Amino acid sequence: MHSSAVFLIEFGAIILGLGLLGRFAGRFQLSPIPLYLLVGLAFGKGGLLPLGTSEDFVAIGAEIGVILLLLMLGLEYTASDLVSNLKTQYPAGLVDAALNALPGACMALLLGWGPVAAVVLAGVTWISSSGVIAKVLGDLGRLGNRETPVILSILVLEDLSMAVYLPIVTALLAGTGLAAGSVTLAIALGAAGLVLLLAVRYGRHISRFVSSDDPEKLLLVVLGLTLLVAGLAQQLQISAAVGAFLVGIALSGEVAEGAHNLLAPLRDLFAAVFFVFFGLHTDPASIPPVLLPALALAVVTALTKVATGYWAAKRAGISVKGRWRAGGTLVARGEFSIVIAGLAVTAGIEPSLGPLATAYVLILVIVGPLTARYTEPVAMRLRRRRTGGSASPGVAAVEGEALTEAADAAYDTVDGQDVLGRS
Repeated sequence: MHSSAVFLIEFGAIILGLGLLGRFAGRFQLSPIPLYLLVGLAFGKGGLLPLGTSEDFVAIGAEIGVILLLLMLGLEYTASDLVSNLKTQYPAGLVDAALNALPGACMALLLGWGPVAAVVLAGVTWISSSGVIAKVLGDLGRLGNRETPVILSILVLEDLSMAVYLPIVTALLAGTGLAAGSVTLAIALGAAGLVLLLAVRYGRHISRFVSSDDPEKLLLVVLGLTLLVAGLAQQLQISAAVGAFLVGIALSGEVAEGAHNLLAPLRDLFAAVFFVFFGLHTDPASIPPVLLPALALAVVTALTKVATGYWAAKRAGISVKGRWRAGGTLVARGEFSIVIAGLAVTAGIEPSLGPLATAYVLILVIVGPLTARYTEPVAMRLRRRRTGGSASPGVAAVEGEALTEAADAAYDTVDGQDVLGRS
């Protein structure tokens, strides 16, 4: 009885604290993720007040949080959208992976952590934060901008890549051999391909089976199906998160929209618990020794993300201003970087990887909204200074750029008003 009361007090205090911190972050238009991580650091091992009875429950809640994060991302996209993005935007996805995964892998090797840690840290630096970026786009009123589809396409390709990357990491962390790892990857790819095929051809039937006019029944069916598939995926040595992502893709139409609205509060709750759980397993004293590598990695990969967005937007015919906005928006890292690092922390492959990932995410989740807001005006100011003392560009180039800027401005104004008007 006493332990039950202590559990309720501890867990209630955590949830209340997270809610207050979320409100504080929202007031200043910041992501609450770094604050959640700091809460975990404060209540974890080596923190100010280590938890006792509620830590096991927090661990279960964290696992559910990862599953719901991936499910909600899957609900954002239809199978046909994913196939279309793969066909048209895969060059941008390849550039994104090359520019942003390699710095993480190189850093791990330079620190002497070995090839497995290099693969994990490559994923940490590769994946942008869809949640933070979506919030920033809404806050800045850029949902209707011409560069926004380019940004979303890159995020979609990153999400899709998780269906391949996570099984590879899971196999490596489990220490399975090449044959077993190949079987795991083949199963994962086969499952992903099968789900996409079923979603494209029979998505309406699947959604009709899940659909219900009663919100309670819809919530129970979708949540139960997701946890069941996630558990089966994990039993087959595939990431539970990938299973949840595939469930989200299979659902479409009104069912996906209704499930999204019902599950959003649960996602926010358990995702916050997940970030706390990651912080709980990171000793604050272990962060200062890796702060310089984390800062160096943050600077390098912020620049590579800007380059990625700029190149992808240029390829899509976006104006120079839109290219810089696209690059600056992609800088933020967050939930997926922590998910990937969390797998390594649980496996215990490298004690310093978790602290480095925590410091890295803390830096970029704060810097990301700032680069989204200020990269374009700073770049244009520097460009004006540079061209002010040099020869004037050709008339055709000036006219072409002016036409592109005018088209972007017209598109942004009309479409932006439409999006904002409906919301």
